[in-house]
Amino acid sequence: MSIPVVTIGLLVISNLFMTFAWYGHLKFKSAPLLTVILISWGIALFEYCFQVPANRIGHGHFSAAELKTIQEVITLTVFVAFSVWYLKEPLLWNHLVGFAFIAAGAFFIFHKW
Repeated sequence: MSIPVVTIGLLVISNLFMTFAWYGHLKFKSAPLLTVILISWGIALFEYCFQVPANRIGHGHFSAAELKTIQEVITLTVFVAFSVWYLKEPLLWNHLVGFAFIAAGAFFIFHKW
């Protein structure tokens, strides 16, 4: 498989773990904070098992700025799906406008002037 496909695939998997580690506990507000922290750290370990290889494999084909931009776009995409389907929070027009500005930033990062 090509470097971009492997890199992006690993980043998507990493972000799925990251999103659950950072935000999954919001549905369990009665759980003790220390328990939530320890579970989140355990989930985050798997995030790093995909994140670190993704960056290692992708760097060289992508610059560090491009890798970070890909990461942020994937993070927002995963988070939008997570917040709508898992947390049952609405996606509002102002969220879409904000994401559009971030997409514009990604355009400038990847555009070769």
